[in-house]
Amino acid sequence: MTRAESVEYVLKTAKDHNVRFIRLWFTDILGTLKSYSIAYNELERALEDGMGLDGSSIEGYARIDESDMLALPDPDTFRIMPWSNGEYQVGRMFCDIKHPSGEQFEGDPRYVLKRNLKKAADMGFTFYVGPELEYFYFKNDRSTEFLDEGGYFDLTPRDLATDLRRETIVALQDMGIIVEYAHHEVAPSQHEIDIRYTDALTMADNVMTYRLLVKDVALRHGLHASFMPKPVGSVNGSGMHTHQSLFKGDKNAFFDAKDSYYLSTMAKQYIAGILKYAPEFTAVTNQWINSYKRLVPGFEAPVYLSWARRNRADLVRVPEYKPGHEKSTRIELRSADPGCNPYLAFSVMLASGLKGIEEKLTPPAPIEENVYEMNEAERAKRGIGTLPGSLLEALKLTEGSDLMREALGDHVHKAFISNKKIEWTEYSAAVTDWELKRYLPLL
Repeated sequence: MTRAESVEYVLKTAKDHNVRFIRLWFTDILGTLKSYSIAYNELERALEDGMGLDGSSIEGYARIDESDMLALPDPDTFRIMPWSNGEYQVGRMFCDIKHPSGEQFEGDPRYVLKRNLKKAADMGFTFYVGPELEYFYFKNDRSTEFLDEGGYFDLTPRDLATDLRRETIVALQDMGIIVEYAHHEVAPSQHEIDIRYTDALTMADNVMTYRLLVKDVALRHGLHASFMPKPVGSVNGSGMHTHQSLFKGDKNAFFDAKDSYYLSTMAKQYIAGILKYAPEFTAVTNQWINSYKRLVPGFEAPVYLSWARRNRADLVRVPEYKPGHEKSTRIELRSADPGCNPYLAFSVMLASGLKGIEEKLTPPAPIEENVYEMNEAERAKRGIGTLPGSLLEALKLTEGSDLMREALGDHVHKAFISNKKIEWTEYSAAVTDWELKRYLPLL
């Protein structure tokens, strides 16, 4: 539909379903969901002109002397919220953040992704992603007491976690998000609900909705859901394994029937770009100090810059091809975690892959052996590098990266680095002298 047709649909649907309030959603640079509500009588004006907000109060947006901004709702994202009041309904729309002049605000994460998607489109591609967000259920928000002791794909006796997942799936489906499957993950009380692969902008919106609904359902039962990358030191952390592919029209540009891995030259160039630039984008896909407690050997999280088909220890995995399912050919980046900003994370993944295509990079040979079991000399001989070992190390690489500055834009690149350096400084006040001696020279 055209925007005018979408606006007409929203106005009619809101009226027909007695939607009295509409929540306008957007994110700051860290991926924190922001929202404010308008009454139905303001809906038409909001869709036409946008609604004002104070950008100086939003992390990474604007200085106080240039704080006036507009949130312009995207009518294609209109959904009616589950659990609305029986007398009336509540709707929501994601917004694009604009300057009062109507120009796009360069610090809006949603715009950052749109800009990168346009570059892909100019090259003839549509970018599809399918992230798998893992999370934990805890008995409250003050401890890490598990709800269950289940393991990977365990069918445990009927318990509260099963009902929580089921209720969350219903809520997601009510908001138009297609769920493929749900299951218990490897660690106790760790779970995963997978939503269907779709275009990157829709998926980034879906990820924000997913995280809210998972937490909301848990809260309604007096429990706590956490997307923290590594909430418990002795068990696996939570990842956001991100499946991705490029299409040209209806054709999967990653598929080649003649290749032993069924991967096109373009797909391999994309993988090479991911491997080359992963150290530079890790601060974005793994943006918290806690993220690097997950990226350690022994807990299924990737540390080494390698790729393979069967080996889940590698940074990039290529799921095995199923005959007749050419459109499912894809690569899986395993390092990202569910605490990232999906708009920025998808942007830097795409930018890195496209750079690999532009530079016609060739990936190293795939590593089907267990990289963790190799010694340092063997990894060095085979040219296997590593991801940054801390947020500070990752920040220095992102800060000095021309590609990350281009992908994020000057505003977001500068604001993100500044925010994370403050976080590291606050953290360093509580760490040991040994850590300070190791990392402070990097500042």
